[in-house]
Amino acid sequence: AEVEVVEDAELVAFRKEETPPVTAQDSLSLEQSKADLAQIKARTNLQENAFFFPQLRTDKKGNVSFEFTAPEALTRWKLQLLAHDKGLNVGQQTLTTITQKELMVLPNPPRFLRESDTLVFSTKIASLQNRLLEGTAQLELTNPFTGESLDTALGNTTGIQEFSIPAKGNTALNWTLIIPKGVEAVQYRIVAKSGQFSDGEQNVLPVLKDRLLVTESIPLWVKSGERKSFELERLSQTSSSTRTNHQLTLEITSNPVWYAVQALPYLMEYPFECAEQTFARYFANSLGGHIANSNPKIKEIFKSWQDSETLVSDLEKNPELKSIILQETPWVRDAQSETEQKKRIGLLFDLVRLEEQQESTLRKLQELQRSNGGFSWFKGSRYANRYMTQHIVSGFGHLSKLTGHKDPKWNEMMKKAVDYLDRRILSDYEDLLERAANLRESAKSKSKGKLAEKDYMARRHIGYTQLYYLYMRSFYPELTLSDKTEVAYKYYLDQAKEYRTDFNLYSQGLNSIVQQRSGDTALAQDLWKSLLENSTQNEELGMYWKENTAGWYWYEAPVETQALMIEAAQEVLVEGTEKTHHIDAMKTWLLKNKQTNRWNSTKSTTEAIYALLLNGEEWMNTNKPVQVLWGEEEVQVDPAEIQAGTGYFKLTRKKEEVNTAGAKVTLEKPGSGIAWGGLYWQYFEDLDKITSAETPLQLSKKLFRKENTPEGEKLFALEEGRALKLGDLIRVRIEIKVDREMEFVHMKDMRAAGLEPVDVLSKYKYQDGLGYYQSTRDAATNFFFDRLPKGVFVFEYDLRVNNAGQFSNGITTIQCMYAPEFTSHSEGVRIEVVNE
Repeated sequence: AEVEVVEDAELVAFRKEETPPVTAQDSLSLEQSKADLAQIKARTNLQENAFFFPQLRTDKKGNVSFEFTAPEALTRWKLQLLAHDKGLNVGQQTLTTITQKELMVLPNPPRFLRESDTLVFSTKIASLQNRLLEGTAQLELTNPFTGESLDTALGNTTGIQEFSIPAKGNTALNWTLIIPKGVEAVQYRIVAKSGQFSDGEQNVLPVLKDRLLVTESIPLWVKSGERKSFELERLSQTSSSTRTNHQLTLEITSNPVWYAVQALPYLMEYPFECAEQTFARYFANSLGGHIANSNPKIKEIFKSWQDSETLVSDLEKNPELKSIILQETPWVRDAQSETEQKKRIGLLFDLVRLEEQQESTLRKLQELQRSNGGFSWFKGSRYANRYMTQHIVSGFGHLSKLTGHKDPKWNEMMKKAVDYLDRRILSDYEDLLERAANLRESAKSKSKGKLAEKDYMARRHIGYTQLYYLYMRSFYPELTLSDKTEVAYKYYLDQAKEYRTDFNLYSQGLNSIVQQRSGDTALAQDLWKSLLENSTQNEELGMYWKENTAGWYWYEAPVETQALMIEAAQEVLVEGTEKTHHIDAMKTWLLKNKQTNRWNSTKSTTEAIYALLLNGEEWMNTNKPVQVLWGEEEVQVDPAEIQAGTGYFKLTRKKEEVNTAGAKVTLEKPGSGIAWGGLYWQYFEDLDKITSAETPLQLSKKLFRKENTPEGEKLFALEEGRALKLGDLIRVRIEIKVDREMEFVHMKDMRAAGLEPVDVLSKYKYQDGLGYYQSTRDAATNFFFDRLPKGVFVFEYDLRVNNAGQFSNGITTIQCMYAPEFTSHSEGVRIEVVNE
């Protein structure tokens, strides 16, 4: 294909004739220069994309033509063509063209300006003439909204400057500007003229405030029967002449166990028809019916939820306390989805609908059960899935524990499934016997054969599947084992005892339940003693295990593991104060996990709800609100303003009411369970005066000058050695410390106006096993973490020094969108770039 590019003659002009040089002596007076420069038409259409025509059709001869208005940027353009015919033959071509002028003004403005910064505004003036050019250039600054001049306000005292350019060369001009407060945007117009040649560029730069709305916070928590005091020390112990208060907010949730109940619609509405999700729907409906029928007060709470705003997603709550608008995050659909799920809670606890849903899901489960008794993962599969069958049969065991009875409707189905699993465990055992017999037969003597057989059977042959079978089977002691299967059962039970230390945390909890239910109480107690010795006790987070981290396997899931530990403690530990303390502490961790996370699998949700409700409805049934002393005043809240069930309420003091007394909060929890909340202080402060915050979510930021030396890459702290120069590379290093798992975490790293990002493409990245989305914007780089595990993480990226001057580099902020009381920020710093 032949492509003809017709270019604007005003933009591209090459003169061959020689004319005498233009000198400064030939220039007119200053006033005349101003008048001449004012007549120059500056280029304003500087868009980067000239056109995009996704569909063009050729004529009968195969020719295609189109028109477009070319942008006025002086640059190299790329034309990319892709064509195909009816036979899907494809051709493509890339062409380039350059838009340029005899005299070109090429400014180097920053992406934005910030109040109180000092900027060296520079421009390059280039010539394509093969002779000397001399002339004048002018920088004009105006308010784009009113048209008034801003030259005086920004200190543009040398608006007109003379220049001299050698043949086919260039020169640079600089204007030093000081950005004042109160200006929202600045329109620059920079023009140059030499004889008959002229050029200019005009554009608008936004002006960012040098003050930032800072959110300081502390999380609040209190356990049953406890009185606890908190102090936001940043409010009570610091002062600043430039700080302006915005508001102070107190948020309390008296009974957070109801957040777990609000997760039930997630199970009911899960869209897939696999066996696990179908059972999860049955579990949610059955448990919902049991809860709704168990207590008239609970039923009233569900009724009050149906037409209230109680069930808004935690991601969407408190937008005034969050550092970024939800619509600007990748999680807006997650928040909408969660809100929709929660709003269905009224339908979930409609008793008539519950009964219909139970029958429907039970029929679907029966359809997923194969003739051999096992459940296939999806309908239509030829094979039963052993793990899925064990999970479902154990789940029905959980239901019978919670509701106190086994529904006759699923008795036959469970009998067939247990029989299938009995056959599978017997098959495992018989395979071992066969391998042991082969060893015996291959031995040179009978005595050695028997010894080899015995030695083989004594080795460890129990895995996680067999241990989970023992756990599942303990829910159904009324279903007798055949003689052969009982031998296999006892073999694996003995293996579980012998190799009890070989399993991970989850399986040790399983094993303690198995041993307790099989009658070996002493071993169950020993297992729990070992588990307790390895546990961690935390005043806020409760009791948990540091090794309880996420992995690839079903027995490496933190929420399910913690839920299992609660179940094990409920059965194994001896009744008394110590047992209650341990169970409450483990429930505390589970609920604190819910505070900063979304339980995003049906299995974790069912297991967590089971564990939280296992020892009755004590935590759910409490209706005593938390007693709150804020400063010297006892908080009195209108009952109509308190959410039913959760006991959630929020109070706000406006800026004129904010004082140091409000930094102190005392909570007292009269009922059972735990309560939590947050105290938030918001104020405006100059960026350079902001100091770093210390919270459970800690953050620090450092800037380094990066140099490539013969010995390799070296980093120098900005306060060390020489000052920054144009073209220098800066390495940004951000360190995050988090003491608990969190989901939906947003980090925003501001940068100075004189710095340009090296990595400008937004994309998903992986670092040290952590996945996150990095979005580069004009004034900041944003990081979005779907999941932020407990630990220490370091992020680094590079910036290029683009402009000289003195700039505020801003701060870095981080916040959990699920629980905005977990927020932190770095201190503000300034950088200086010399123009050399």
